[in-house]
Amino acid sequence: MNNHASVPVGVLGASGYAGQELLRLLAGHPGASVAFATAESAAGETLEGFDLIKAADAPLQRAEIVFSCLPHGVSRRYVHEVRAAGRRAVDLSADFRLSAEAVYGLTEVARPRVAGADLVANPGCYPTAALLALIPLAQRGLIDPSREVVIDAASGVTGAGRSPRRELLFGEVSEDYRAYAVGNEHRHLPELRTTLAREGGFTGDLVFTPHLLPVKRGILETIHVPLTRVLDQATAEGIYDAVYDGEPCVRVLHGALPSLKDVVYRNRVALGVAPVANVRRPRLTVIAAIDNLVKGAAGQAVQNMNVMLGLPETTGLSC
Repeated sequence: MNNHASVPVGVLGASGYAGQELLRLLAGHPGASVAFATAESAAGETLEGFDLIKAADAPLQRAEIVFSCLPHGVSRRYVHEVRAAGRRAVDLSADFRLSAEAVYGLTEVARPRVAGADLVANPGCYPTAALLALIPLAQRGLIDPSREVVIDAASGVTGAGRSPRRELLFGEVSEDYRAYAVGNEHRHLPELRTTLAREGGFTGDLVFTPHLLPVKRGILETIHVPLTRVLDQATAEGIYDAVYDGEPCVRVLHGALPSLKDVVYRNRVALGVAPVANVRRPRLTVIAAIDNLVKGAAGQAVQNMNVMLGLPETTGLSC
């Protein structure tokens, strides 16, 4: 077990990809020690040096903060048990992202609310990248609400979870690239719309289309933004610089666009912009990249935990 003399935390659902990543980060965290880690089918196994137990056997009272990496629809029940035990929680599922019970934990936007929260709903991976790309423009009234914002997003296969599925087998994914949830009905859309309206004041239409990349991890989003006025490269980059100056986990590229190599295994959102030529009305293309398992899941959860505990925000993280 982790021998750090520090704040005890628990992990529910540690055997999935996000849970494994969380244990990896917590194992090297100087301010947290893992009091327990749970898994169902993998109970009795050891992961990152921690013995996995059944969720029903989790000693909730031993942890100050409990992370839930349980599946969507399952997590809610266990998080309520954590709260009933008087413990704080960070939920990585979608169960509380639209709920008034929780603070939506997009750290860079909600930091003061996260600090005092008893329950933090960790954002989804796709929304994390898209929202940090769009909120600075929305706050300045630069997104034209009469035209759609188009988000074309591609994720590595770990974003689909660890449960065996035929369409995620190596032989099905390798050397292929495909869209899914086409038709603008993906479950992340309400999260995107609600948060962009609340934090940026934008209530126009979003068209979100996810794609499956034949890689393990990483998300790259190409976001086509209709503008209310023309922005040149330097002005657009300056807007992001002004918003994210001093943010340790956001990197604004100048004269370049991010790729997955800029973000994998890092708790970082990398952003780049390009004005769009040869169109009749002004547009900006914003490219956003994250590691879906780090800034898109476990890393942002640790970042939120650090804020909740009053620790330096990047403790235990590589940004």
